[in-house]
Amino acid sequence: MHAVTHKPHEIEAAVVDATGEIATFIAANLPVAAVPDIPEIRLHGARPGSGLRRLTEQRSRLSPYWAYQWAGGAVLARHLLDHPETVRGRTVLDLGTGSGLVAIAAAKAGAGSVTAVDIDAHAIAALRLNAALNDVTIEPLLSDLTIGEPPRVDLITVGDLFYERRLAKRVTAFLDRCLAAGIIVLVGDPGRAYLPRERLAAIAEYPVTDFGTAAGEITRATVFSFMQSS
Repeated sequence: MHAVTHKPHEIEAAVVDATGEIATFIAANLPVAAVPDIPEIRLHGARPGSGLRRLTEQRSRLSPYWAYQWAGGAVLARHLLDHPETVRGRTVLDLGTGSGLVAIAAAKAGAGSVTAVDIDAHAIAALRLNAALNDVTIEPLLSDLTIGEPPRVDLITVGDLFYERRLAKRVTAFLDRCLAAGIIVLVGDPGRAYLPRERLAAIAEYPVTDFGTAAGEITRATVFSFMQSS
């Protein structure tokens, strides 16, 4: 088992929550509910009237993607809970964790340790609240790991990071470095525009809900193994 090591990288558009005001806002305005399709996990989530625009305008230029459930994270979380042998005893890093759904699922499934990484301080604040809510221990990390060397972990989970061209290119290059270091990489995605399909082998598919779809609408999302380039 490896320990997570990292070098700090500047987070250009995030505001570090030094006072606890972000966490206080989340606790007061984003109610707790069980995650659709994943009743084992409860999270703080945005609802009409949550006032997220006020929070982001005051403290960050980043969109509050962390406040919503995305299909890639949901399918990874469901898979880890259904197949705990995937992470049991392993050191896991959840890249682009958002509010921590996949990281929490990995911890509940018996991972040896879990690190959850995001570039948004708001996401890290939500992650801390959600980890406590679900009674799991997760190491939060505010950093952009994609511009550095691979972390020393056994497995990396990546949910919904292929929705924008430049981001997808940077993430793919980082995952290539991770594979070269012997790290297992699992990707969760419903088939977004810049998913590197030629690098992926499907492991499982689940019906889940997705951010931006109509209430009650079901999306088929897939868990993939990220593979070396041929």
